[in-house]
Amino acid sequence: MMLAVGVGSFLCLKFYNDLHDRYLHESYHPTWPALDATVHSIGLQVDLENKLFGQHIASRIILQAVNEFMTNDNPKKPLVLSLHGSSGTGKTFVSQLIADNIYKKGMDSNFVHMFTSTLHFPHSSHLDTYKSQLQQWIKGNVSNCAQSMFIFDEMDKMHPDLIDSIKPYLDYYDKLDGVSYRKAIFIFLSNIGGESITKRALDFWKAGRDREKIELKDLKILLALAVFSKNSGLSHSSLIDNNLVDFFIPFLPLEYRHVVQCVMAEMKARGLRPDHSVADRLAKDFVYFPESERVFSSKGCKTIQRKLDYYL
Repeated sequence: MMLAVGVGSFLCLKFYNDLHDRYLHESYHPTWPALDATVHSIGLQVDLENKLFGQHIASRIILQAVNEFMTNDNPKKPLVLSLHGSSGTGKTFVSQLIADNIYKKGMDSNFVHMFTSTLHFPHSSHLDTYKSQLQQWIKGNVSNCAQSMFIFDEMDKMHPDLIDSIKPYLDYYDKLDGVSYRKAIFIFLSNIGGESITKRALDFWKAGRDREKIELKDLKILLALAVFSKNSGLSHSSLIDNNLVDFFIPFLPLEYRHVVQCVMAEMKARGLRPDHSVADRLAKDFVYFPESERVFSSKGCKTIQRKLDYYL
């Protein structure tokens, strides 16, 4: 009981503190950021091309979806993206790129909110508390910034009832209790479907087919089956039945060459001169699978930031 109250108090305190900080450090105007939609669109395209590697399907869908949404002055519902793939393939990173190109402070913006299921909603016994606080958080922030962004990591581990509690904010309502949620963005991150996506990518590799030839249609059914499986929290929620997720986006497993690209990009981001020999040594020390072929990086590009210092 003390934990439940503590969690609720923490969320409430953070809620009010963030509202206070928002007025002090980052202003909001009802027409922002729509006025600069074209600029944001170009920036996002450049970032996807130069910073996200090995994800031709995800890049295309995300760019189109975000551009169309940001340039629509009167969307019928919030933009809801569900990103699927193994760890380290770029799901969290691409969320950051979207935020960086919409909000002045990117992920540090007071208008961007990220939740991790196992961190923020760890105990099913406190589900009612989580639901109440999450609804209050979304309503309060959208009331102050219509273009708020909410990112939910580990969506596959989120309780279906908690997912259902945010369903009204994703639906085709003009307003709920005087608040319009139609300009908000919701991004769900999940490992569900990662194994199926990897298997299809490996099939292409074994057949000698270029991975860039993999199309969404090659993965769509596999991804749908994974999302609807009993292990997926989404499958038990009303979001699926009501078709409220606009795009289910697959992220492919990364190969050695993509890890090299990630290392080179990280060096550039640190203001260092990209050194291919350093990138090559680091990438070769990664673990790849299947063990005999060593095709795909088991952790994608996830640990590069932490490991790079040891190779410089």
